[in-house]
Parts: sequence; C-alpha cells; structure tokens
Amino acid sequence: MKTIAILGASADRNKFGNKAVRAFAQSGYTVYPVNPKETLIEGLPVCRSLAEVPGRPNLISVYLPPPVLLKVLPEIAAKGCDELWLNPGTESAEVLAAAERLGLNVIQACSIVGIGIEPEEM
Repeated sequence: MKTIAILGASADRNKFGNKAVRAFAQSGYTVYPVNPKETLIEGLPVCRSLAEVPGRPNLISVYLPPPVLLKVLPEIAAKGCDELWLNPGTESAEVLAAAERLGLNVIQACSIVGIGIEPEEM
C-alpha cells in the first residue's frame, strides 16, 4: 500500500493542501494529512506533526512556506521517505541546500500533477 504524508494539509477545499489530500486518496494512497490546527480533513484524522504519522511514508508532499519548511526538514529526514515533493512556493535555495545536506530525494514539482491529476479537476 502506498502512503503519503501531506505537510500543510488544509480543510479549505480551495487550497492545494486540500486538493492533494483528495487527489492522493482518489488514487488509492493511504493519506496522512499533517496540520497542527486541524483534527479532520476530508474525513481523515489529522496528525498534528510528522512524528504522529505511523511508520515511514513512501512520499511526503509539502505545502509549507520555506521558513517553516526549513524548521521541519530535520524531522522529515528523521522520519524518512522515498520522495520529498516540494510543491511550487515551498522551495528556496536555502531549503534545497538543507535538503541536500540531509540526503533527501527532492522532487520540485506539483505532486498532484505527478500522479496524473490536474489540480483544477479537484
């Protein structure tokens, strides 16, 4: 079973952090929305932090601004994943350098498009 943790998941259906939850769930992934302020997103229980995600996810998709992401990168490296998707607006030179130092397999692209779904369809 493929698993994904979505950092910056949102209850707002207009935000990409919500569209990703729906797109990956539709595509058969076990989805772990991560947001410290929400309890339920699209019917799924929300993890307050990446540490609450059970096991090691196959993918981590990020919808956080670079300054916040920089603080979370060590936690991402400790948790581990096959691919770390940095969606548009999350990357910066500093983030990319830190991710490289931590040995993370970074993909700079829209993770929703990466599974063959157009975000505007969500």
